[in-house]
Amino acid sequence: MDYAGLAEAAAAKIGQYRRDPGGWRGCRSTVSPGRDAQGGIGAGKGTRGWGVGLVPAHSSRPSPQSEVVVSWRPSAEFSGNVYRAEGTVAARPEDVWQCIKPVAGGLRTKWDQNVKDFEVVEAVSDAVSVCRTTTPSAFMRIISPREFVDVVLMKQYEDGTMLSAATNVEHPQCPPQPNFVRGLNYPCGCFCIPLPGEPDKTQLLSFFQTDLGGYLPQTVVDSFFPASIAGFYSNLTKAVKTLKA
Repeated sequence: MDYAGLAEAAAAKIGQYRRDPGGWRGCRSTVSPGRDAQGGIGAGKGTRGWGVGLVPAHSSRPSPQSEVVVSWRPSAEFSGNVYRAEGTVAARPEDVWQCIKPVAGGLRTKWDQNVKDFEVVEAVSDAVSVCRTTTPSAFMRIISPREFVDVVLMKQYEDGTMLSAATNVEHPQCPPQPNFVRGLNYPCGCFCIPLPGEPDKTQLLSFFQTDLGGYLPQTVVDSFFPASIAGFYSNLTKAVKTLKA
């Protein structure tokens, strides 16, 4: 299997998502403590019962008061949705990257409540690896533990932007394990983007595109992802503060 080629294709795909602003529908926005959410009720899925602050369907960028804006559109890869999340983290890009980079012994399992274990199955190159991730039960245990096998690419651009991109693969050392449902990540990843003139801040642009597998009501799936993504940003912000302390 051409793992490097698949990883590069995943990176190209989320680069395409980054450049394409059309069709995104807002479904969740978290705001700083003491401030009110801006905008009305989102028009898309994933809004039921998770109203920390809902954004208009045309909004795709965080307002000055917003910590993270989550939006969605139908996926072209599978029958679910692709989610876009954008927010500013009060930390240097290097520190944010230290918390999220997908490496053996990394920090992700220490702060991300949706990652129970992460292991590198095969190091294809310095930039590409095949990884297995397991997740705990979630959503009041309605969602049972999952496992994902992905090829992951790490890349840095000339402007200092750092990228982690991934997509699902099969690997002979990773047959489906008992007590886990095999989920599939379609092209997904995070861009850590430096902000000109603001060296202590990072724009974090993320794309999530996951088929959880199993037999879950669509309403559960549509409600789970926006809340989970908002939690990812919140927990990352706390982790970066701990790293800086």
